[in-house]
Amino acid sequence: MVATQPVLTPDEMPPRVSPPTRKNLFITVVALILLLGITLFVLGKIPSRSATSNTLLQKIAGSTSPTPFPFQEMTIPYLRSKTYESSLGDKALYEDNGVYRSYLTSYTSEGLKVNGLLTIPSGEQPKEGWPAIVFIHGYIPPTLYETTEKYVAYVDSLARSGFVVFKIDLRGHGQSEGNPGGGYFGSDYVADALNAYSALESANFVNKKAIGMWGHSMAGNIVLRSMAVRPEIPASVIWAGAVYSYEDQRKYGINDQSYRPPGTINQNNIRRRELFEKYGSASATSAFWQQVAPTSYLRDLKGAIEINHAEDDTVVNIGYSRDLMALLDKTKVPHEFYTYTTGGHNIEGPSYSSAMERTLEFFKKYL
Repeated sequence: MVATQPVLTPDEMPPRVSPPTRKNLFITVVALILLLGITLFVLGKIPSRSATSNTLLQKIAGSTSPTPFPFQEMTIPYLRSKTYESSLGDKALYEDNGVYRSYLTSYTSEGLKVNGLLTIPSGEQPKEGWPAIVFIHGYIPPTLYETTEKYVAYVDSLARSGFVVFKIDLRGHGQSEGNPGGGYFGSDYVADALNAYSALESANFVNKKAIGMWGHSMAGNIVLRSMAVRPEIPASVIWAGAVYSYEDQRKYGINDQSYRPPGTINQNNIRRRELFEKYGSASATSAFWQQVAPTSYLRDLKGAIEINHAEDDTVVNIGYSRDLMALLDKTKVPHEFYTYTTGGHNIEGPSYSSAMERTLEFFKKYL
């Protein structure tokens, strides 16, 4: 919409005075003030992009006031409005294999102490610092999670290639504080990922301009939502990721036999039920769900994305990745997609070597 100045008829035009009189001059000034007021009113009706987003948020709440609305913490605009600041805690040496050193450490996320395994390459540190990766695990029963278990080969491959790797334990996992709220219908894990990113930025051995993300399965959603919140993240790699548009979850589902539901109804279950009662299932016509889905913000991304997925993945349907690629094809975001005939959900066996080689090449290119 382009604002146009009101066109006045001859009868509405202020009288021409020559020579001017006080009365006519007064009328002229009043008319000009009215004209200016009308113009400003019309221009005020043209919303800016940010104003449009804010208005949409407020309409979801059924009000034009800035009053918070239910579950707004899940939306990308809300997450963008937050500040993510953290730093690494004390480091306790876990392993030194001559190629890299591993440390048990922690950082803070929304007041919680979150643990992680930090690997730092040995040898001479680059002048600008080491490139680094926030490594986010997929679903593992929180009570069975151990900091130093799982993804050992993945971290080893990245660390041996000259990357600092910070494999974080999401809140509520292992000894990390907090409640494991779930990967898709909350934003706690996104906050953990972005605060870990900030912790690496504050480290004097890390190149602040070369920090990427790696995520598996459930973490695919966390990684893409993190990129939507911080579009400047330069590179992210996702293996066998799930849930991007949220409509895709209804389309493909998830078949994770390792999932361990709570023995009793807990607060997470109650809030999830309230969420669906309030907004219904995810859809392209829902203003709320479109602000939750990271796919609504793909055009904002400044970084690059690589997706790896095995066709025989029985946990997360490869359709998730194919649908995401179809959306990325419509943007200018650099993206790569690799499929593997075998490998399963963890992309194991011969496919692992190919997927990891491509992952390393991708990170070396963009970090």
